[in-house]
Amino acid sequence: MAQLTQVAVPEQSAVWSWMTTVDHKRVGAMYGVTALIFFLIGGVEALMIRTQLAQPNGQVIDAELYNQLFTTHALTMIFLAIMPLTVALMNYLIPLHIGARDVAFPRLNALSYWVYLGGGVMLTASFFLGGAPNGGWFNYAPLSTPEFSPGSAIDFYVISLLILGVSSLIGAMNFIVTIINMRGPGMTMMRLPVFTWSALVASFLLLLSLPVLSVALIQLYFDRNFGTHFFVPEAGGDPILWQHIFWIFGHPEVYILVLPSMGIISEVLPVMARKPLFGYSAVVFSTIAIGVLGFGVWSHHMFTTGLGTVPQIAFSASTMAIGIPTGIKIFNWLGTTYGGSLRMNTAMYYALSFIVLFTIGGISGVMHASPGVDSHQQDSYFVVAHIHYVLFGGSMMGLFAGFYYWFPKVTGRFLSEVIGKWSFWLMFAGVNLTFFPMHFLGLSGMPRRIYTYEAGLGWDTWNFVATIGSFVLGFGVLLFVVNVVHSMRQPRTVPDNPWDASTLEWATSSPPPAHNFDRIPEVRDRDPLWYEREHPQEHSDAPVGHIHLPPPSYFPMVVALGIITMGVGFLSHLALTFAGLALLVYGVVAWAMEPTD
Repeated sequence: MAQLTQVAVPEQSAVWSWMTTVDHKRVGAMYGVTALIFFLIGGVEALMIRTQLAQPNGQVIDAELYNQLFTTHALTMIFLAIMPLTVALMNYLIPLHIGARDVAFPRLNALSYWVYLGGGVMLTASFFLGGAPNGGWFNYAPLSTPEFSPGSAIDFYVISLLILGVSSLIGAMNFIVTIINMRGPGMTMMRLPVFTWSALVASFLLLLSLPVLSVALIQLYFDRNFGTHFFVPEAGGDPILWQHIFWIFGHPEVYILVLPSMGIISEVLPVMARKPLFGYSAVVFSTIAIGVLGFGVWSHHMFTTGLGTVPQIAFSASTMAIGIPTGIKIFNWLGTTYGGSLRMNTAMYYALSFIVLFTIGGISGVMHASPGVDSHQQDSYFVVAHIHYVLFGGSMMGLFAGFYYWFPKVTGRFLSEVIGKWSFWLMFAGVNLTFFPMHFLGLSGMPRRIYTYEAGLGWDTWNFVATIGSFVLGFGVLLFVVNVVHSMRQPRTVPDNPWDASTLEWATSSPPPAHNFDRIPEVRDRDPLWYEREHPQEHSDAPVGHIHLPPPSYFPMVVALGIITMGVGFLSHLALTFAGLALLVYGVVAWAMEPTD
C-alpha cells in the first residue's frame, strides 16, 4: 500500500491553532461563521427598518438611526455577509475542486480573513463610536462632504470599505493564481467545475472593479479631511463623477455576488437530477459573457442625471444584452432538470427557488433598461424589490442550497431535512411576502429611504404585509441556525460521497484531511467521479512519499492588526496611524523571514 508522510506540526492549543492556521479549509470555515454572524446582524437591522415602516407615522426609531440602519444594513449584507459567504465556499472548495492541496498563497489567504474581520468590526462598531454611516451604501456626493455630513460617520464608511477592499483584492488574486496554476493532472479549464469557473470570473471582476472604488474613497477622504474638492461643484468638482466611479464598481459588484451562487446551482442541480449539466460549455461562456458585459452597464443607474440621448441608448442596449447570457443559464438549468430523476431534498428546493426568484429579479432589472421606465421607478421601492429579489432571492438562496449540499462534506454531518424544509418554506414565503409588495409600493410612488409616511397614500396595507413577511423570513433564517446547531451536536456519520456527486471534493473523506488528497487525482472527464465509476482505472501502488503542508503562522494576524491600527489612526490621531504603519512593516519583514519548511 502507498505510504504517506506529512510535515510534523507542533502541538498547539485549539484556539491558537485556529488563529494561526493557513489551511484553506479552516480559513473558509472562519469566513463562513463570521459572515453568518454579520448576516444575522444585517437581518436584525432589516427587521428594525421594517418595524418602523409597518404603520404610517411610525415612531419606533428616529430619522437619524433609521438613516444609519438602512445604510449599514446594505453595507453589512453586501460586504460583510454575502461576499464573505461566497468566499468561504471558494476557500473551502476550490483546491478540492481542482485537485490541489491548498491555495497558491496560504498565508495571504489567512491575511485576507483577518483584514476582513477587522474591517467588519470597525464598520459595525461605528454605531457606538460617534455614529454609523448614514448616507446610503452608495454615499452620493455632495451629501457626503463635511458641509452636509459632519462628524465621523462617513469617515467610518471610507476607512472600513478601504480595509475590506484590501481583503477582497488579496483573496481575488489568490483565487486567480490558484485556479490557473494549481490544477491537478488532466484538469483542463473546460473540465473545471462551474462553481470554480464562477469564482474565477468573480475574482477577475473584483480585481478590476475594486481599485476604482478605492480611488473614489481616497478622493472622498481627502475632500473631507484635507480640503480638496473632487466632488464639490462650487469649487470645480463634480458630484456626478462620484456616481460614475461608484457604479463602475457597483454594478460588477452585483455579479460578484450572484455569479458564485449561479455556480452553486450548476453543481447542485446535476447531482440532484442524477444527470450531467446540460450545456456545460454554454454555461461557462455565458458566465464569462456576464463578467464582460457587467462592466458596460453601470450608467443605467444614472438615467435621471441628464446623461444625454446617446449614452442612454448605449447603456439601454447593454443592459438588455446582459439578459441574454443570464437567460442561457436559466434554460440550461431547466434542461438539466428535464428528464432527470429528481431528488427533492432541501438543497434541491433552494436550487429551484433560486431559478424562480432570480428570474423575477432579472425581469424587473431588464425593465430598467428603458430610460423612460427607469425614470419613473428611480429611487422608488420598485428598485428595492428588484435588488432584494436578485441578492436574497438569488445570491442567498443559492448560498443556502450550497450550505445544505456541502455541509456533510465540511462537517461530516447532515443537516436535518425536516427542519430544513420548514426553514425553506418559511424563507420562500417570507421573501415573496416581503419584497413582492414593494413593486406595488414603488409603482404607487413610495420613495426609498423615507423613515415615515402619512396615512391615506395607499401604502399602508402593502407596508404592513412586507413587515409581516420580513418576520416570517427572519424566523426561517432562525430555523436554519437551529438546524446547524442541532446538527453539529450529532456524531459524524456521513460517508465520503453521500449524494453520489461527480466532482473531486467528494473523493475525499467527510470532512477532508489536512492534505486533501492522499494522491493528487488524475482527471479524465468533466465529471471525474462518475467517469471513474463507469471506467475503473488501474492506479499505481508506488509510495506517495513526503507531503509538504505550510506551517501555521501568526504573522498574517500581525500584518492585519497593523492595517486595522492604521485605519483607526485615520479616524482618530496621526500617531496611531504611524504606530500601525510600524506594526505593518514589522509584520511584513518578519513574514518574509519566516521559514516555510
